[in-house]
Amino acid sequence: MGKYLRTIKGSSDVVRALCRVSLGHTSGADFASAGNDGIIRLWKLDGTQVGELLGHESFIYSLTSLPSGELISSGEDRTLRIWNGLECVQTITHPAISVWGVAACSENGDIVSGASDKKVRVFSRVKERQAAPEVIRVFEDSVKSSSIPKQQVGDVQKENLPGPGFLQQKSGTKEGQVVMIKEDDGSVGAYQWSQGAQSWMSVGTVVDAVGSSGKKTDYLGKDYDYVFDVDIEDGKPPLKLPYNLSQNPYEAATKFIQDNELPVTYLDQVANFITANTQGATLGQSSQDPATSDPLGTESRYRPGESAPSAPTPSLPSSRPKILPQTAYLSIRTANLRTIRKKIEELNEQLSREGDDNAALVDAQLLVLESMMEPLEQSLTGSAAARVDKKLIDGVRLVTEILSTWPVGRLLPALDLLRLLAAATPSVATYRSRDGKTFLDILVESRVFEDPDRSNNIMLAVRAFSNLFETSEGRDFADEEFDKIHTLVEDSTDTSNRNLTIAVTTLYVNYAVLFTSPSHSSQQRAIARVKMVMEHLIHIIQSTVDSEAVYRGLVAVGTLLSRDKELQQAAKSGGNLQKTLDKAEQRVKEPRIKTVIGEISALIAP
Repeated sequence: MGKYLRTIKGSSDVVRALCRVSLGHTSGADFASAGNDGIIRLWKLDGTQVGELLGHESFIYSLTSLPSGELISSGEDRTLRIWNGLECVQTITHPAISVWGVAACSENGDIVSGASDKKVRVFSRVKERQAAPEVIRVFEDSVKSSSIPKQQVGDVQKENLPGPGFLQQKSGTKEGQVVMIKEDDGSVGAYQWSQGAQSWMSVGTVVDAVGSSGKKTDYLGKDYDYVFDVDIEDGKPPLKLPYNLSQNPYEAATKFIQDNELPVTYLDQVANFITANTQGATLGQSSQDPATSDPLGTESRYRPGESAPSAPTPSLPSSRPKILPQTAYLSIRTANLRTIRKKIEELNEQLSREGDDNAALVDAQLLVLESMMEPLEQSLTGSAAARVDKKLIDGVRLVTEILSTWPVGRLLPALDLLRLLAAATPSVATYRSRDGKTFLDILVESRVFEDPDRSNNIMLAVRAFSNLFETSEGRDFADEEFDKIHTLVEDSTDTSNRNLTIAVTTLYVNYAVLFTSPSHSSQQRAIARVKMVMEHLIHIIQSTVDSEAVYRGLVAVGTLLSRDKELQQAAKSGGNLQKTLDKAEQRVKEPRIKTVIGEISALIAP
């Protein structure tokens, strides 16, 4: 029989899933948790939170891990998600309301899911075990034909949506990103970005939801099935509680409590109020159908204190675990290796046809390109042995040869390969040419950073810098070459390319983690570098409106400030930081932005 050791406080909401994290995970975590707030939290056994995985748009019901070390999650946003390190690398949308459970085979890595449509599905990366093409087509078609309640995707202004041409003209920014498209027939289609396929996938059609009366109520410019008046305190006006039938009552109650800064002990009371006042109203299916109801929902949800003789005096909500300081390095590793290889081969064929024999790869080099694919994929999914595979060492040499000889306008797939190699093997950091040049020297000579019109080239180069932090050799190289890297990045990032801005802030998050790590010895050099990085980060936070770039920039700033009083003073001397924080909070109105700004403000308070 087990023995109680400790209580670990994480989310203030219901925790629905726990799973063990494989040894050697990027974050160093021992186990993961997830629940109603849609966040996967990574923990050490002593209760220290070491990371968060963000991507799910609603409750998370299940967690498990693959033999490769990847994590699998599923939830109420209809998706099963695969996480490699701190990144979502694949999203599988189901033709169901919720994906209740997920499990993995410890022998072959196959995944099984159970969903609210009463079906169990098995997914495999091994072609021989995959279903027949017609079965897969039926699954994909059922996803495409799914009806998505309008409220589930937020405020959709049909007249402002892009047309189908957007899907061919624009790429997604991250795995699982969803966009709304105004179809030629006037309907609104939902499309999800697949990093693996490098394309948009149809995941359903947005439809109007019908409440108990079929009429909508406007509140703050949005339509709701209900807008309740909630009396919290005598003598004060009631608070407005908007609710759509497509929402989970506990999700709506949680948002109501957070928006109005109410005690978290009101959660069950507010959720039960919603349930009691919307009984009989249905959306698509009967609310009494046990196959589609929340197994931990209205009737069987755990309610803290329910059996107690009297409820305790309400207290302020407990705060979330602190975001700062960031302690885990971030990487950007998702890619379709087959597509990258094919593109390099196509560009090489063009060079051959043009008669550029000095640049075109010969058969032996193309064989190196082919041979490196398998160990590269194995290393990116957690194989330690593959990191030092000779085929990857040869692959690094091949990429540097391409960077040295190909025209800058054709370097994109080679830079993408460099990005992946930087995360997969220390050979990128330790590479030296016959005349002693590093990969960074060769990258500078390729003139990638001198061509602002090709910002995607610069973006991939910066991502390669970020991925260096995945290996100890890479971290040493990034530390030693900080001045050169910082100059390249600083001179190239006044751009409207949001992916480039996110790549830069990711790089600075990693430098912040490095500079504040206990093993980083040079205090004086760190202080000088912090000033340089802080100045650039403040410029980015002031000039960009992209929420992800602002958030990562703030995390980097806060992590740098967390080191000690001397560094805090050095950072404060670089400009009016608090004014920058206040403006960012007004410009980007997201809870996570508000939270991290609050933590930074506490660090620099007099």
